Amino acid sequence: MTHLRHFIGTLPARSNLVLDLGLEERFLACRRPPRCYGAGMDIAPPRIAEATATAAPPEIEVAGLTKLYGDFPAVSDLSFAVRPGEVIGLVGPNGAGKTTTLRCLAGIIPPTRGAVRICGFDLAQQPIEAKRRLAFFSDEPRLFDYLTVTQHLTFIARIYGVADFQETGRLLLEELEIAGKADKLPAELSRGMKQKLAIACGLLHGPRVIFFDEPLTGLDPIGIRRMKDSILKRARAGAAILISSHLLHLLEEVCSHVLILKDGRKVFDGSLEEVRQRFSEQSGGGNLEDAFFRATGETKGEA
Repeated sequence: MTHLRHFIGTLPARSNLVLDLGLEERFLACRRPPRCYGAGMDIAPPRIAEATATAAPPEIEVAGLTKLYGDFPAVSDLSFAVRPGEVIGLVGPNGAGKTTTLRCLAGIIPPTRGAVRICGFDLAQQPIEAKRRLAFFSDEPRLFDYLTVTQHLTFIARIYGVADFQETGRLLLEELEIAGKADKLPAELSRGMKQKLAIACGLLHGPRVIFFDEPLTGLDPIGIRRMKDSILKRARAGAAILISSHLLHLLEEVCSHVLILKDGRKVFDGSLEEVRQRFSEQSGGGNLEDAFFRATGETKGEA
């Protein structure tokens, strides 16, 4: 443990890989038998997983979530649930409360009131057990400047107690197409490569709950295609996934459900088919973009 303290002391003070726990505390908290989920699973649309997910208990449960900044309600009385295999698109205009919601769900900032349960664990009362089972990916990857790609995976594996992680790590690097950069430092990686490395680190421990905030930022067209495949692969393996993005065509391709926010309040929560039926001019017609503008009362010129 003395060696670990010395090693931690050489690392930057801030990293989104560690959320709000100290590195040493997180290492101690996460030492347990490793879990692996979804290795080698085939890619399939989330609707296939959805058929078997409806009877399963939710992996994400949110009840009355409210976040106030002074007197300003960034999120107000938000309630919803995500079951295994479901991919929910979190959409809304700028300032709708999407990022605040994700940060509350990941335990980065505390809600003013309300409850969040991750895989049955209360995030406020059992934060370590809940955080062991989730991964949060922000739109801006923050990495350790003096660790190579392989050393990042080694360090994360030690924190989460992932035994024999080398093969899982190798498969993740191949899946995300950064295996050829294994010995590179973050300064030697492109913006998209850094994003891929952060995602590989977050997926290494096999999270059952995954939060994405603009996951395609900085990726080239091939990287976008691979990322969509990776999201669908995790959904097929039973992960509960929440994606915040302004790219509505992406959400339409990978999501089974959609959650629409405006001014911090829920406007709609349901399947893609339900949102189309409710907000499109023709029943069952139109696309998510048209439904979004009708649901939020925005116009394409305003957005």
